[in-house]
Amino acid sequence: MNLLDDPSDVLPTDRDAATLVGRLHDPQEAGPAVVALRGDELIDLTGVTPTLTDLLEHRDPAELARTAPGRKSWSWEGVLAETFSGGPGPRLLAPADLQVLKAAGVTFVKSMLERVIEERAAGDVTRSAEIRDQVESAIGGALAAVRPGSDEARAVKEVLVRDGLWSQYLEVGLGPDPEIFTKAPLLSAVGAGADIGIAEGSEWNNPEPEVALAIRSDGAIVGATLGNDVNLRDVEGRSALLLPKAKDNNASAALGPFLRLFDDGFGLDDVRGLDVRLEVRGEDGFVLDGHSSMREISRDPEDLAAAALGRHHQYPDGLILYTGTLFAPTEDRGAPGKGFTHQVGDVVRISTPKLGTLANRVDRSERCPQWTFGVRSLLANLVHRGLL
Repeated sequence: MNLLDDPSDVLPTDRDAATLVGRLHDPQEAGPAVVALRGDELIDLTGVTPTLTDLLEHRDPAELARTAPGRKSWSWEGVLAETFSGGPGPRLLAPADLQVLKAAGVTFVKSMLERVIEERAAGDVTRSAEIRDQVESAIGGALAAVRPGSDEARAVKEVLVRDGLWSQYLEVGLGPDPEIFTKAPLLSAVGAGADIGIAEGSEWNNPEPEVALAIRSDGAIVGATLGNDVNLRDVEGRSALLLPKAKDNNASAALGPFLRLFDDGFGLDDVRGLDVRLEVRGEDGFVLDGHSSMREISRDPEDLAAAALGRHHQYPDGLILYTGTLFAPTEDRGAPGKGFTHQVGDVVRISTPKLGTLANRVDRSERCPQWTFGVRSLLANLVHRGLL
């Protein structure tokens, strides 16, 4: 099964107006290059900005991406072919390097309810359908219009506590403080075309398609991309203290295909209005096709960014922030009542017209290519190339 039906879907529909930057693996240099898409070519900006972090920390990243001289260039079509065929040539990497990979959780009501269901099921998928009916009947409709941290939210909390329905997930979904956690180490994210990993032993898991923000060290949001915050529902459901085991596994964080920088034609208001599509196609013939909207997010992206970075916590190299997912697939796959879970070989496509398509194939984390190129490798490679 092809990762993409139409390779042109990788790019935004308004690609000619978009300022797109990213990273690719350059086989000649045995390391990464920072690139900008100009026309049908990917321009190597590594001589000017050795890391993507350096580019984003510039006073005007979009202007630098559009005008900086390139050391060399690659055909976009050639890189696209190598990226999705697994060939040895230059291929896209995740558009992040020295930024910390953070994530916001429980920012949509539907996914908040699913976290409550996981908790009450203690990670047992066979109990999920019955508990879902109970939870949605009791509190689902009451939470849709409640603004987190408001007086109304506090009143709802009092009622839920009284009725024995309060949960730690409702606390971060409705309370004054959002959940912000570290998704994965810097440099560990995989890009478009790569395998994404589900750890062995998990029998209840799902993709989490999200819009991810690029935030530089001064707190400014400078761009957006697509992400997949792969999640093990059975692990997190056993205990929220197992969140690192549920979230941070080999190849469990995907980003791409490019980072779209904010400029005169694209900004945070565009991000607030994005509609995101999730497609899952399995080798067993299973098809999931759904849509969600950033307009339904319970906390504004600027509020999430401020909760992650400020006087209380600094990130000298900036961060990538997954903003949370509306999707928590519940369609039965296999036996009735078993709900959705991934199978090896699933093709996952996350798309929106302004950011393109992030496409990956599911495998077990233990079988995905091992992550070996860390910070020391990056620094050594850049020094060897005379870029540091």
